Amino acid sequence: MAPETSGPGPAPFPAGSVTRFAPSPTGLLHLGHAHSALFARRAGTRCLLRIEDIDATRCRPEYTEALVEDLAWLGLRFDGPLRLQSGHLPDYRRVLDALEARGLLYPCFCTRGDIAAAIAAQHGPSSRLYPGTCRGLPRAEAEARIAAGAPYALRLDVTRALAETGPLAFTDLIHGPRSCAPEAQGDVVLARKDVPVSYHLCVTHDDALQGVTLVTRGEDLLEATDIQRLLQALMGWPEPLYAHHPLILGPDGRRLAKRDHAPTLRALREAGRTPEEVRAMAFPGLAP
Repeated sequence: MAPETSGPGPAPFPAGSVTRFAPSPTGLLHLGHAHSALFARRAGTRCLLRIEDIDATRCRPEYTEALVEDLAWLGLRFDGPLRLQSGHLPDYRRVLDALEARGLLYPCFCTRGDIAAAIAAQHGPSSRLYPGTCRGLPRAEAEARIAAGAPYALRLDVTRALAETGPLAFTDLIHGPRSCAPEAQGDVVLARKDVPVSYHLCVTHDDALQGVTLVTRGEDLLEATDIQRLLQALMGWPEPLYAHHPLILGPDGRRLAKRDHAPTLRALREAGRTPEEVRAMAFPGLAP
């Protein structure tokens, strides 16, 4: 049974758009990835390939090699050089330093257990958010704990950040104009010991650096855009257009995911499927 899509259909794309396909090499590509890649290639006059491999605990070089090979087999060609985020950690660190110098970041020493207990003790609409336990920690105490080697994460003070930027919004070519509510996600982590910089910061930095004018990705990342618009406004980075496309669904009605062992492009190829057949499975009705 061929996968199905959910939600609204595609919209017209501005001429001259620069898009990107930016997978994380944490496993082999599946039909959902193929759908996103084909969508990005279709939407952009120029389409870049970027590998989001910051998380060294989950990303593997062999998966990077496999996804580049699988995309080539699928018949997809990208513009410009391949960008590996793991090779640009100093660039992201400079952004963190700039935000920290403006008083927009604070160190959080809470363990997962501490956070779970704090969340469990809350009541009301924000009861699932990190309550900002370390936000008011005296600077001297925080510095002493860091000097003593205590592990910590860097969180964005969203309330203070919004005081600088004011209200934010973005335009999605599929879902329409949207107002942002980054406060609904709480003080997000922008860096921690095992992952030196977050997805939110890397993606906004690289989109600005690479001149991306249209961000295409799955609609499961729609809410993530609120935090990313906040970072764009704080850093003075350009605001792109967005197109959060419907997800590919399996026969059970759930979105395809690595953790659910979705059919990989590699397995389909080994089973004798042609690139044309796989493209049709991933994006029904797409012209050759």
